[in-house]
Amino acid sequence: MCKWYLRPGEQKDVAVSSRIRLARNLKGMPFPNKMTPEQKYEVIQKVSDALLQSGDPAAADFKFIDMDKISRNEAYAMAERHLISPDFAENGQGRALLLNTDESVSIMINEEDHIRIQVLAAGLQLEQAYQKADQIDTLLEQRLQFAFDTNLGYLTECPTNLGTGMRACVMVHIPALEAMGAVPQLANTISKIGLTMRGTYGEGSEVKCAMYQISNQITLGISEKAAIDNLSAMIKQILARERQARQGIDHDKLEDMVFRALGLLRSARMISGDEFLGLASKLRLGIGMGIITEVPIETVDALILTCRPAALQSEAGGALDAESRDKLRARKVRQQLNQQ
Repeated sequence: MCKWYLRPGEQKDVAVSSRIRLARNLKGMPFPNKMTPEQKYEVIQKVSDALLQSGDPAAADFKFIDMDKISRNEAYAMAERHLISPDFAENGQGRALLLNTDESVSIMINEEDHIRIQVLAAGLQLEQAYQKADQIDTLLEQRLQFAFDTNLGYLTECPTNLGTGMRACVMVHIPALEAMGAVPQLANTISKIGLTMRGTYGEGSEVKCAMYQISNQITLGISEKAAIDNLSAMIKQILARERQARQGIDHDKLEDMVFRALGLLRSARMISGDEFLGLASKLRLGIGMGIITEVPIETVDALILTCRPAALQSEAGGALDAESRDKLRARKVRQQLNQQ
């Protein structure tokens, strides 16, 4: 089964991916930061049994991963692919992960909350991602008692997640708006309507490859549908603005930039992570604008996720110095792009 990021998605020239995350906690148990090791193990057992022993077809292709029994490098590679949070990767003690085959659904156990259900989908597919997350949520709630208040909604460790416990997010690729210097103003605008703009790997992270996360901030006093609708409406405006900005780029200069990027990526013998991401962003822009037609945009997205440092070391089966990583990255990129 191919990974979720290799599948086509709506509006994929600008909207890279959609994500729905639901935070849930078990009734009668302290939050993870207050639990004993025994309590953490109890939560892991209850949540994993509730899914894996349910007999439900939706749970058929999940595997259980004890985060304390995998290498930190493997964990960091998962964080690079957005399957888990950086904090979850940093410390695996008393934590576990339920992950399905195509990596579109991951359930973090004992992160900030007892349960973090996450669904990823290619392109702009917020409603589809929510339907899948809601299906898993319902399956677990049939077998577990969640902490819930009639006034506050789902109870969460962080007050900003109270209510629905839902964070909806779309990753957008906006190189033209970034080049125009329009991102700060855009971030200010969306903050006024209850949305936020973050770096490529979430709060406090750097921006890589001109990719930004746009997500809802408000979870209390608003329904899941309203939150998704608000986010979708703003994303569509961002898509239109980015496409308009792209049309303003000098076509000859744009073509030259894009073909140079493709040429370097197809021939380089060593390439650093930052250089690769810069070139990949230009190539992705060229594909989105129809300048490059022989390389699928899904190929570029897959390389962006799998050519990060931890991913390369995980693929190699051990630690690599920077030079070895640069060589492996270049070889991997050449192989993929020259097959097209």
